[in-house]
Amino acid sequence: MLEKIFTELPNQYQPGRFSKPTSIYFSIDETRKTLHLDISGCRVENGRTLDNADCICKTSGEFFLKVWINGYKPGIKDFLSGTIKSNDPGILQSFLQACGKS
Repeated sequence: MLEKIFTELPNQYQPGRFSKPTSIYFSIDETRKTLHLDISGCRVENGRTLDNADCICKTSGEFFLKVWINGYKPGIKDFLSGTIKSNDPGILQSFLQACGKS
């Protein structure tokens, strides 16, 4: 399911949402993906392809699917409990909006 989501991301991404190039590294269970977002589109790469992504997101597949499929909005409690870890939750929120998930 995760592979399918990441394969379809470039088609779901709404160009223009990120005015400057932004990278997000996802570590979801055993799945590792690096996303490159900019004004024109979204590119997905397998693995960690950057040493310093703008945003890092670590969570479980179960939680990611809860957000992606069920529309769950992560809150401060989710971050404080460690259910989802990120160095920039604002970028994650913008990413969800750019993919029509808000």
